[in-house]
Amino acid sequence: MYLLGEQPAYADQLTNLLQSVPCQLLEGLAPCGEPLRLDEVEEDLGAHLPEGQLFLIESGLVHALVQDRPLFYLQEGDLLGLSRNAELPACRYRSDEPLVLVPYSRSALLRHIHADEARQELLVQYLGGHTALLADALVRLKQPEIRPATGFQHFAPGAELIRQGDEADDVFIIIDGQAGAFVDGQKVGDVQKDEIFGAMALFTGERRSASVIASEPCTVMVIPKDQFLGLMQNNPRIAHSLVESMARRIGLLNREVTQLRLSLTA
Repeated sequence: MYLLGEQPAYADQLTNLLQSVPCQLLEGLAPCGEPLRLDEVEEDLGAHLPEGQLFLIESGLVHALVQDRPLFYLQEGDLLGLSRNAELPACRYRSDEPLVLVPYSRSALLRHIHADEARQELLVQYLGGHTALLADALVRLKQPEIRPATGFQHFAPGAELIRQGDEADDVFIIIDGQAGAFVDGQKVGDVQKDEIFGAMALFTGERRSASVIASEPCTVMVIPKDQFLGLMQNNPRIAHSLVESMARRIGLLNREVTQLRLSLTA
């Protein structure tokens, strides 16, 4: 089994080691039938394979896809069908070239392995090695968890959450409570629970354009600038929430401007 994408050196070494294990597991066990020869298989290869059997790939390359996304491929010397189980996440196999698969009885192979401690240990190493390869790929692909460096902060009523004119280093989310936004001492809006605030200055590179003051006891999560930008890129819900918040504030400002014009012309 080879995972798609760049791999560290130790993963290549482990892959080469695992490649020799299937033949050792099958040593002394006769195939249960003639080799299965298949042409290119674009749909699910599993539909062409008999139940109760697994196969040693004698020639050809088999691609494995999870949710139609290529994950790894199996090549000559690999076992196909070892983990066929309806309760496991669906993995679809296909091939872009002719295949030759040597069939073995699944139950006979398990008895064959059970009868010899050395083969039992080989199977454990084989499955453990594949698990290690997949775990390594997951670590490299998974986005780092967002852990606010400043953590959660609590504010009493009247306390400043952010101050107008300060540099913008963090973004804030009100976990509990409510606050007011003030520009030059004049209230321009409210900041509700679950609302993101303090992000605009991050995008403009300017200093804080408003102060935010707690209207009641508030619990606030503080997210550093670099982590928030990464979170925006990899979490559409956060981006959607921010757009909604900004749109709501723009709407409020438009109404205030309209009312101000009306009052000036009255």
